[in-house]
Amino acid sequence: MSEPKKLYIKTYGCQMNVYDSERMSETLGGQGYVETQSPDDADMILLNTCHIREKAAEKVYSELGRFKGLKAEKPDLKIGVAGCVAQAEGEEIMRRQPLVDLVVGPQSYHRLPEMEAKTRTGAKALDTDFPEEDKFEKLKNRPKAKRGPTAFLTVQEGCDKFCAFCVVPYTRGVEVSRPADRIIREAQDLVERGVREITLLGQNVNAYHGAGANGDMTLAGLIWELNKVDGLERIRFTTSHPNDMADDLIEAHGTCDKLMPYLHLPVQSGSDRILKRMNRSHTADSYLRLIERIRAARPDIVMSGDFIVGFPEETDEDFQATMDLVEQVKYGYAYSFKYSTRPGTPAAERPQVDPAAADERLQRLQALITQHQREIQDAMVGRKVRVLFEKTGRLPGQMVGKSEYLHSVHVSEADVAVGDLREVLITDSGANSLAGALV
Repeated sequence: MSEPKKLYIKTYGCQMNVYDSERMSETLGGQGYVETQSPDDADMILLNTCHIREKAAEKVYSELGRFKGLKAEKPDLKIGVAGCVAQAEGEEIMRRQPLVDLVVGPQSYHRLPEMEAKTRTGAKALDTDFPEEDKFEKLKNRPKAKRGPTAFLTVQEGCDKFCAFCVVPYTRGVEVSRPADRIIREAQDLVERGVREITLLGQNVNAYHGAGANGDMTLAGLIWELNKVDGLERIRFTTSHPNDMADDLIEAHGTCDKLMPYLHLPVQSGSDRILKRMNRSHTADSYLRLIERIRAARPDIVMSGDFIVGFPEETDEDFQATMDLVEQVKYGYAYSFKYSTRPGTPAAERPQVDPAAADERLQRLQALITQHQREIQDAMVGRKVRVLFEKTGRLPGQMVGKSEYLHSVHVSEADVAVGDLREVLITDSGANSLAGALV
């Protein structure tokens, strides 16, 4: 028997790209590929790219440049670029880096087997279409290999919001939701393979409106259907938009036992003027009132958010409004970034904030966020939480998992296995994790 071909995938960016990489690996598995952890012994290298961060395309070209020597040593090595940079750059990637054999957008990776076969004839393969067929239905069924206790599951893709700073509508397309029955089947399959917690993914996941048995189903309706899946213990979802946080979804946070008390709800700025310039379609006040309603439904919920600092035309007063909002919400987690231009987006053409001023603002914001994160984490000491253990820790006998609030928790007791869901008394709070003992 011939040796299996080896596939190396490097994944950039969001959780949806992690999910996509898993599915690309599975579909190429049908072509005889097995994954390897090193590009050095690979027969195919795939870079699954993200276009959100600054100079994303240039970083991809730099990474491709590192493979020139490897390609020279192994002329049969196939190199591909997938994901959002592939969608945005298309043929330009092959023009700038002739060593690339394959470019595939995030809506077309179900066509990878045909594209891979084409490259084996010596031809180049490019597909950045938005095909009409459902890529999820075209993908081969998942192999029944054992999985870890947590998994991502994409339920919605694309975005119709057209925020002034964002490329997602151009790289992922318009909002599309998967039919509910297919999501339920995939969730059941994951549970059969050992998964106990599923995170539902979407660019605007709470805008989900997939076909159900009695018409379109909301995200809350989907969560309640998943709540019925035996063996599935935990449900999370990300990322949400404030405008799509419907009443039934808020209610589910207070009534659905399997829906975890954690919510990522990006606001981006606390200034109404900047929010309008961002085309966010919500105000700071409407966001704060929404937080009040969510916390009324689930008082112990931990909130997470996103912030862009130094957005074009942002003044000191605009930034102070963001600091004021953060002070009111007190996030358990938050991601904050200095604005960077995305070619082709409206904000890229506007007057930019002085980089030094943006740097200073970002440091101040991150210091405040870190203070609140630590306060919320420290308040867990003395409480009992439920921890889903995911892996061994750095120390002998140590196991690490996540609480329902998404805090990382470690214990030093040998009778815990990966996949166990155990009650833990929190005894200590560290810089980025909690320590505890089994109850």
